[in-house]
Amino acid sequence: MPASPSIATPARGAAAPTRILLADDHTLVRRGVRLILDGEPDLTVVAEAGDGAEAIEMARSEQPDLVILDIAMPRLTGLQAARELSRVMPGLRILMLTMYDNEQYFFEALKAGAAGYVLKSVADRDLVEACRAAMRDEPFLYPGAVTALIRNFLARAKDGEDLPARAITEREEEILKLVAEGNSSKEIAELLVISVKTVERHRANLLQKLGLRDRLELTRYAIRAGLIEP
Repeated sequence: MPASPSIATPARGAAAPTRILLADDHTLVRRGVRLILDGEPDLTVVAEAGDGAEAIEMARSEQPDLVILDIAMPRLTGLQAARELSRVMPGLRILMLTMYDNEQYFFEALKAGAAGYVLKSVADRDLVEACRAAMRDEPFLYPGAVTALIRNFLARAKDGEDLPARAITEREEEILKLVAEGNSSKEIAELLVISVKTVERHRANLLQKLGLRDRLELTRYAIRAGLIEP
């Protein structure tokens, strides 16, 4: 009896691929971007839209994990669509894919809720990593955007404007470092001469402020913040 052909099945416990909605008014651009994304095992394009208004409709019906928006589109621009999607679907990750290396568009994209800003000219190099960064709740910025952010920050500081507040307090930073170094709540309380209950409250505040879930993620954050060495 001939053997039946084997059927490939996903590995048990493997995470489902990130479901992506792609919006661009140029069919050829969508086709090229889709080829890049669908070539990755952890990414899949589930829907396409030709303008900003259609992107909003498709996002509501398809419920993707991530939407990639061109900035210049008919009916509604990508920035307008991003603002609306951030309002009605706050858990949705958003990336802007654009030909414009433009500081104004870049800052507007951040204000609209985008997690990243990718130039079409280097999409084959940057887009996949930008998608993965967005799904990790990390920003993705191309080098020119980083320069723009630094320049903007320095200009605001020079003009005496209010700068962004610290994400966490000095005491929370102190506790974060001790947690990441492996100290228990009791040990931290003894080191800082505070109660265990106070330590636990600070830990809960840290998790909530930083959008993290457990000690491991706190440790990773502390490494990225330069509080401890990896």
